[in-house]
Parts: sequence; C-alpha cells; structure tokens
Amino acid sequence: MTPVLVGTAVAFASGPVSVWLFGATLIASVAIHAGANLINDYYDHVRGVDTVDAIGPSGVIQRGWLSPQAMYTGALVLFACGAVAGVGIIAVRGPIILLLGVLSVAAGYAYTGGPLPLGYLGLGDAVVFIFMGGVITVGTYFVQTGGVSAAAVWAALPIAALVDAILVANNLRDIEGDRARSKRTLAVVLGTAGTRTHYLVLLVGAYAAVVAGVALRGLPVWALATVLTIPLARRTWEAVRSQQDPLRLTAMGIRGTARLHQSVGLLLAAAFVMSRFL
Repeated sequence: MTPVLVGTAVAFASGPVSVWLFGATLIASVAIHAGANLINDYYDHVRGVDTVDAIGPSGVIQRGWLSPQAMYTGALVLFACGAVAGVGIIAVRGPIILLLGVLSVAAGYAYTGGPLPLGYLGLGDAVVFIFMGGVITVGTYFVQTGGVSAAAVWAALPIAALVDAILVANNLRDIEGDRARSKRTLAVVLGTAGTRTHYLVLLVGAYAAVVAGVALRGLPVWALATVLTIPLARRTWEAVRSQQDPLRLTAMGIRGTARLHQSVGLLLAAAFVMSRFL
C-alpha cells in the first residue's frame, strides 16, 4: 500500500490524479502481494521449511486451519483478482502495464515456487527491492501519468531499501532454521554479522537517498521531514544488532522496520502533496 501512496503523491505533485486508477492500482498491488505471501507459505510448508513451531509463517497450514491446497488455491485467486483489477489499467496505459503485471506475478510465484525458487537461491532480496519497492512505486506513477520521472525513481529508492530491510530482519531471525533446511537465503550466505551489516546499509541508504534526492532536486525539500523517523530507525537497528530471542526480534526488528517503512513512505507522500501547494 505504501509504495502506491508514494507513487500517486509524486504524480499529484505535477498534476491531477485519477481516483479510479489509484483504486485499481492499490487493489492489484495488494492482491499480488497477498498472493505471493500465500504462495510463500505454501511452498515453505511443502519443502519442509515451515514447521508447527516456526515463528515466521502465518501458521494456518501448520495448525490445520487451512489445507495446503486451499492455501495454494487462495494464492491463485488473489493473483487472478490482481489481474482483473489490472485490466482497466492496461486499457488506459497499454502493454507496459501488462508486462509489469506479468513480471510481478511471476516474481511473486517464483520467490518460493517452481523448480528454481528465487528465495532459496539468495535472490529474494533483489526481487523484493525491485518489485515491491521500485516497480510498484514507479509503476504507480506511470499509471497516473503515462511516463517516468526522476522524482518517481528517487522516491522509490528509500521505499525499496526499507521494504527489503523488512525481509532482511525476517531472514536474520530465521537464519538457523533456513540453514538447517537448505533454504539458501542471502542471510544464510552472508551469515549473522553480514546480514546485520546488510540491514544497516539499507537503513543508511534509505536516508542517504532522500538527502541526495533533495540535494539534486529530485525530491522536494519537504522530504527531509523523513529524518524525524531516525529515532525509530535507531530502535529497529538496536533490535536487529543485539536481539537473539526470535520473538523479540519479530516484535522489535521486523514489525518495527515495517512501521519505519510506512512512516517514511507517508512522510514522502506528504512532502510531494505539500510541494504542489507551497
């Protein structure tokens, strides 16, 4: 949801936006994201990565609330809903949106599905950074305007960095279990110390992108308001840096990073809205 808000706000800064295109983009992106999460839970269960005592997954399969087949079917239904929502957008913006939609669904499925699951090959972070950060933000701007701008790209960078940081914190928590079950995430490749460094680079990179974007006039000066979230970023970093308990890392690291991602996104969106009037 946050990348769609940011992409729409960037478009709003330079002209009117379409409410129905915003709604369709939001529905499509949320449906594809949710479908990818269900596919992830399904294939992690099938491959034996998620067990009944695992902290990370939703647990609906492990607890017997839904069958694996129901989870898989639900994912396909959500992908179909995203496709239906995208039909109207494609009618307005043409084949580029069709291509982005197909690639997004394929990436969501291939994250843990198929013969070469990207999340098991250390490529999950790249998928999340590119698709859940960059493609959604810049793609939303394209939906509204029919083009791409430097402002949309600059705005996408901190969003992409922080959404990937959520995944990094998640994979840090699961690193031992993933290693034991041969799930070769980037965290498993880098190790605990390397993964913590990766997380810190993403946090610092998000703020550096904002500062550079403002300095190079790609972002409005109001975007510097994102520095107000630095105390939250510091708390999440302390959790990621020092926490050993999976439950506390989930609460303080993963969920804290998700709140940071949302907060930075809302402040960026507000900055672009303000830039139109001030």
